[in-house]
Amino acid sequence: MALEDPVRGFAVAVVREDGHWRCDPMDTAVLTNLDAAITDLRRIRSTGAVFALLNVDDEFFVVVRPVPGGVDLMLSDAAAALDYDIAADVLDLLRVDPPDEDDEEVWPEGDLAVLADLGLPEGELDVIVAEPDLYPDEQLRMIAQRCGFADQFGELMAKMGA
Repeated sequence: MALEDPVRGFAVAVVREDGHWRCDPMDTAVLTNLDAAITDLRRIRSTGAVFALLNVDDEFFVVVRPVPGGVDLMLSDAAAALDYDIAADVLDLLRVDPPDEDDEEVWPEGDLAVLADLGLPEGELDVIVAEPDLYPDEQLRMIAQRCGFADQFGELMAKMGA
């Protein structure tokens, strides 16, 4: 995607510390720059889980979770790499080739167990991602519900007008 093309969507940093969830907005620049998202998340000091939910252009979403020595990633639609640099960057970090331009199937790439320790098993995330009638924001709301931060996520979405 060209730099001059605006990318809509939202980015949320999610933190779980001392049994409590917090959701904070991230700069929308991270919707086009995976390195910026990772850097911003690494700046958050927490003894608990820290990850980001990125809704890019209401087309797909990315879960970004820094871990010691790297980052766990999950991209909801591998074909998005054909049109969006951030999706291509995710596949690059995962060392996965982008799909062919004539592929019509939607499939996720990355670690479907990225949030398993927070209450969202791999199989459930796979079901959420595979639901063709849901938009990315709806899928992210389901993720928030399954993990237990639906109230905090909903409040932030209301503030952001999303």
